[in-house]
Amino acid sequence: MVLPVSSRVLAQPVDAIIRKGNRYYKSQEYDQSKDSYQEALKKAPSNTNAQFNLGNAEFRKNDYEHAASAFDQVLQANTDPATREGAFYNKGVAMIKQKKLEESIDAWENALKLNPDDNEARANLVKALLEKKNRDQQQNNKKDKKDKKQKQNKQQQKQQQSQQDNHPKPQQSKLSPQQVEQYLRSLIQREKDVQDKMNQNKTAAPNQPDKDW
Repeated sequence: MVLPVSSRVLAQPVDAIIRKGNRYYKSQEYDQSKDSYQEALKKAPSNTNAQFNLGNAEFRKNDYEHAASAFDQVLQANTDPATREGAFYNKGVAMIKQKKLEESIDAWENALKLNPDDNEARANLVKALLEKKNRDQQQNNKKDKKDKKQKQNKQQQKQQQSQQDNHPKPQQSKLSPQQVEQYLRSLIQREKDVQDKMNQNKTAAPNQPDKDW
């Protein structure tokens, strides 16, 4: 995935600052190149050349989010088709680095609309589409497994409920709390009466006779 650096001729002194940034960029001194491009943008905020190269410097520093933002600024400036195509291509690379498949696909499709002969954009697009297809398939498989498991759980719950319904349930008492208490008292009284009667029988029993030796 190649990131082309724009080198269009600009008016002094902005063009000199950008050229300095390009020299830093080619020497892989990306912090210094970034500073130069930002300095140029302070003098000429609408300079798409400086904005484009700033995006490249951000990309080389692995700051893919800011790189994509810089390429968006280029695209919003309504520049010539060649610059726009390069910005779309580079944005696609920045997006794929962030694992944003849909955004990268969209960017490379737009790049190919502007330049159908861009073989690198086409190759990257094909890879991204295949990856998206595989990802979607995996997600669908996971969803199918989840749905199947939920269906099985529902069936098990229905079976358990059916089994519970078939078992007789204990009848709840229809007596009021007052009636229950009254019933308990009558049982206690009845037991007491029986005990008293037994005690009376013991008292009335005659003494056993002595043995006749």
